[in-house]
Amino acid sequence: MNAKFLEKARKVIPDPRKLVIIASRRAKHLTRGARPMVRTTDDNPLNVALLEIGEGLITFEEPKETKESKESKK
Repeated sequence: MNAKFLEKARKVIPDPRKLVIIASRRAKHLTRGARPMVRTTDDNPLNVALLEIGEGLITFEEPKETKESKESKK
């Protein structure tokens, strides 16, 4: 894992748990044949995923709570 790519990705997604989940899912997609969204000489899928996150090409959005889910928590 490239430390420079990791630090750049942590600026975009500061929560380490979310970063791990998002980067691993994207790395899995790349392993299965998805095209990288960045040009790089690095062929490690995790490094490519971290670079994509660091460049802002992959983001994370918190799911919105619906009225039903709020009521069920009460």
